Amino acid sequence: MCLICGWVYDEAAGLPDEGIPAGTRWADVPMNWACPECGARKDDFEMVAF
Repeated sequence: MCLICGWVYDEAAGLPDEGIPAGTRWADVPMNWACPECGARKDDFEMVAF
């Protein structure tokens, strides 16, 4: 979950529009990736369980 805006990355869905296929684990998302909602860096995300 993005600590800046609250957007949640869903591993099952991925982000196909950004070149991240469904099923891509968070650990495999590139370090230079940015939040699609606010532009925060991957370092600004924290793991949450739903």
